[in-house]
Amino acid sequence: MYSGAVDAMVQWWYGHNAVGFLLTAGFLGMMYYFVPKQAERPVYSYRLSVVHFWALISLYIWAGPHHLHYTALPDWTQSVGMVMSVILFVPSWGGMINGIMTLSGAWHKLRTDPILRFLIVSLSFYGMSTFEGPMMAIKSVNALSHYTDWTVGHVHSGALGWVAMITIGSMYYLVPRLFNQKEIHSIKLVNVHFWLHTIGVVFYIVSMWISGVMQGLMWRATNSDGTLTYSFVESVQASYPFWTGRFIGGVFIVVGMLLMAYNCYKTIRAGRRETAAGNVVQTA
Repeated sequence: MYSGAVDAMVQWWYGHNAVGFLLTAGFLGMMYYFVPKQAERPVYSYRLSVVHFWALISLYIWAGPHHLHYTALPDWTQSVGMVMSVILFVPSWGGMINGIMTLSGAWHKLRTDPILRFLIVSLSFYGMSTFEGPMMAIKSVNALSHYTDWTVGHVHSGALGWVAMITIGSMYYLVPRLFNQKEIHSIKLVNVHFWLHTIGVVFYIVSMWISGVMQGLMWRATNSDGTLTYSFVESVQASYPFWTGRFIGGVFIVVGMLLMAYNCYKTIRAGRRETAAGNVVQTA
């Protein structure tokens, strides 16, 4: 329906929100439900949660142009996207603080409860990625980060750190209750999964951060005569060690998810056995 810069603007007006809201709104709902449940504490501030919601709804849709810095998009539109993205930092951190402060009076539970650890560390990643995103939306920073692995690291700190960990913690809370069990089959396996996932995500995103900054610096490096110092192929070759680091981090994450699948399977199976045994006794 559109062409050129208008097409790009329309795409990112909705494209950013498809990604942003898909990985934000629903998972914040999970956070506001499961963190208080697992911590056995009320939400720190109900009023802040309402402000958090409406601020996200109002601001998020304006952030899309930050994907189109230094393109044919009108400069004022790029600036609007940058400013709104920076402002978006405030409600995002308000939500993170609200979730973490829900643990007031229950911090000791983190020592023995790996499910709660998943939920709280996910909020730390949420805070980190929602700080990093607005910073990357600033034009001078974006000039270095755009098209590099830094963007990949940013997206996955949100996707694997925030979204995956809040979902994993919620599932560990939910599965036993759905199948009439007091708790998950093995808390030890949950603990192992937590460390595998956390270490894996850190490996992944740090590798991408270093690779991305290196790529951005190599692409902008010039000789005294104005020619490029490095070819694109040289930047690809220099990225190989960091892509290996990303792979190692990914392996840690996958192994952790396999442990989770086994743990949930054993929990579900135990619940079904008890249900079947109860039905037999009741019939008899």
